[in-house]
Amino acid sequence: MRDTTHNPTHPIAYTLQAEGLALGLGALIAFGMTGGSWLMFALLILVPDLAMLGYLAGKRAGALSYNLAHSTLIPWALLGLAYWTASPLMIHLGLIWMAHIGLDRAIGYGLKYASGFKDTHLARV
Repeated sequence: MRDTTHNPTHPIAYTLQAEGLALGLGALIAFGMTGGSWLMFALLILVPDLAMLGYLAGKRAGALSYNLAHSTLIPWALLGLAYWTASPLMIHLGLIWMAHIGLDRAIGYGLKYASGFKDTHLARV
C-alpha cells in the first residue's frame, strides 16, 4: 500500500498540520497567560533548530538530533518537571519549545527521515 502521508495535499497532512497549529497557538496562549517574557520568547524560539547541526555528522545523525529536538516528549517532560518544582522559568522554556514544534508542524516541517533533510513525516519539503 502506498504511503500517502508524504503528499502535502493529502487530508492526513492537513490534519497533522492543523494539530501543529493547535499545539503552537495553545503554547503561545499559555506562555502569555503565565506571564512569560516575550523578549525571552523571541530570543529562544529558534533554538531547537540548532539541532540541524547534527547533519554535519551525516544524514542519520542529523535526523536523530533534529527529531529529538522536535519531538514533544522532551518539552512535555520539562513541563512536568516545571510543574513539580514550581519553576516558572522551566514552564516558559517548555512552552517556547512546544510553540516552536507546533508552528514548525503547522507550516509543514515534520520529523525527519534518515534519507535526507527534506524527507519528513508530513511531506517532502
